[in-house]
Amino acid sequence: MSPELRLRTISAVVLAAVVLAATWIGGLVFSLLAALISVLIFYEWATITGQSRNSRLTAFGFASLVILAVQYVFIDAGRSGFLSLLLLLGFTLAAVIIGAIRKRGYWLAGGIFYAGLSGISLTALRGGDREGLITMLFIFAIVWATDIFAYFTGRAIGGPKLAPPISPGKTWSGAIGGTIAGVICGMLVIYLAGESVGFGLAVVTAVLSIGSQIGDLFESWIKRRFGVKDSSRLIPGHGGVLDRVDGLVFACFLAFLGGMAMAVASGRLITDAGSLVSGG
Repeated sequence: MSPELRLRTISAVVLAAVVLAATWIGGLVFSLLAALISVLIFYEWATITGQSRNSRLTAFGFASLVILAVQYVFIDAGRSGFLSLLLLLGFTLAAVIIGAIRKRGYWLAGGIFYAGLSGISLTALRGGDREGLITMLFIFAIVWATDIFAYFTGRAIGGPKLAPPISPGKTWSGAIGGTIAGVICGMLVIYLAGESVGFGLAVVTAVLSIGSQIGDLFESWIKRRFGVKDSSRLIPGHGGVLDRVDGLVFACFLAFLGGMAMAVASGRLITDAGSLVSGG
């Protein structure tokens, strides 16, 4: 095993252990981890897109995310995330207006929304009960299986490229293999948890798997747009936080917003996003 691969493996194991431990504990521990991930995502986004760390706009972005974190960690406390989402939309709109007035573009607003929605989605989906734990393990299984099997299937089979201008290494065979693996592993988690499985769950699982791959491509597009190889060097052997959680946060976006939309459409009270996704 090469030194680089050894470093990547050790980092991956440590990260997975920390995330899984926080997920198992839940509550304040997981919410604080989600808030930390959110702030680090914004830091890397601002760095990639060339936002000055000393500018007032960047300071506004960090302040927005800190205020937002207080909202979903201590006030909303892992429930629906609805009020936190409204607050995030307010901060994002303010950043859009400020960017337009100062003719600074909308990348800062995009970073606030992306990073803020990451923290809200993770916290709301985990919630504070068994359903939230199942939901997060379900999403982890989908995203990790998709990522791992897409890599090995793509290398083994090869074939046409998925999106050459964005990520030349990805293939259609890898994307399909990753999706199949994601569906199998996601449904296996639900089955082992004693929940019902069926065609509807398979569709949801496939959507989340595809969504995680879109998230990966989205981050690759941003880095290519600004000529950056890694989002940062915060994680030894892996680059930055964005490089590791791009697929996860996109899957969480879909699960959180989809669960909320289904609750509204069915006329149910939005109380726990995690239970909505797991079917509780």
